[in-house]
Amino acid sequence: MNPLSAKVQQSRSSNGKMDNNVFTSYPIEERSYISFIKREVHNLVKHSFSETKTAEIDIIVSELTSNIIKHASKGELLYKLQKTEAGSVFEVICVDNGPGIKDVAHAMQDGVSTTGTLGQGLGAIERLSSLFQLYSQTGWGTIAYSKVTTISQPTELDERVVIRALLVCKPGESVCGDGYGIRKDAASSYIFLGDGLGHGEHAHEASKQGTRYFLQTADKDPIAILKGMHTELKKTRGLVGTVAVLNHESRKWQIFGIGNIATRINQGMMIKNYTPYNGIVGLNIPNTTTATEIEKEKYQYLIMCSDGIKTKWDMSKYPYILKHDPIVLAAAIYKDHSRRTDDMSVLVAKVL
Repeated sequence: MNPLSAKVQQSRSSNGKMDNNVFTSYPIEERSYISFIKREVHNLVKHSFSETKTAEIDIIVSELTSNIIKHASKGELLYKLQKTEAGSVFEVICVDNGPGIKDVAHAMQDGVSTTGTLGQGLGAIERLSSLFQLYSQTGWGTIAYSKVTTISQPTELDERVVIRALLVCKPGESVCGDGYGIRKDAASSYIFLGDGLGHGEHAHEASKQGTRYFLQTADKDPIAILKGMHTELKKTRGLVGTVAVLNHESRKWQIFGIGNIATRINQGMMIKNYTPYNGIVGLNIPNTTTATEIEKEKYQYLIMCSDGIKTKWDMSKYPYILKHDPIVLAAAIYKDHSRRTDDMSVLVAKVL
């Protein structure tokens, strides 16, 4: 069997469908992989986009994967299709540890090439994408992010805080044991990241039930949310999880977590780490708890990671990355600090 064919089987969920919130990961190690991955993506998106848009996505994927082979020899492609009532969103991220790009703005211009080609690939990707961003450092590598969407402009509620998440299964697993949820109302934005104990089907079921509860509950207090979730999950393996509530009227964060979800707020050079309570949601939680309050500031970043991500990452090692969409920061943390021994999640929220 083609080694990439085996990886396809590993990327499918048990019911044959892709998880709506999880990025599928493929290694890009040789040129023969490109047509295989392009076909996989084509079959995934063809029912969610027009024939023209599907063909454009084909070009985007082909150009991105070709660039990895040409410039970095090998790398990783991550993609997901998310379907909502508002429309469809296809996202693809390419990461590599290659030589990097010295001048990204120059490289984006048509006709610029370092390998003797026509030099129109990056420009074509930008024109065909709803959003295309490129982040690179010489000697570090490159992250390329493309999004194609049928969804119109964001609503006023969406524009107060931008929330992005990158979830990837443990290599060899067919489902992800991590999960997240986002909900918003007129006053607040609510964020949940959970990690089902272990990995595989039982961890996936716990995180799925926890996320469903988070999205359906009317509770607005983070402690009440996790305590209600605790009752809901008693028949599951349980999970560790953190809820962050940003109240735009009081201009305060409220953060409450149980178990080892790493949570950090960055404001310029100021860093505030949140320490969660010991316990497991669904099995045992502390009786006496309080939520941590932190003042909301403009251009503040909330970053949450499951324990599939090493905790000793440093944003100062990513100069100018905050000019990009928050998913690019999530991809940089994943690129440098994923353990590859568990499910891996990075959630980034940027206050506007």
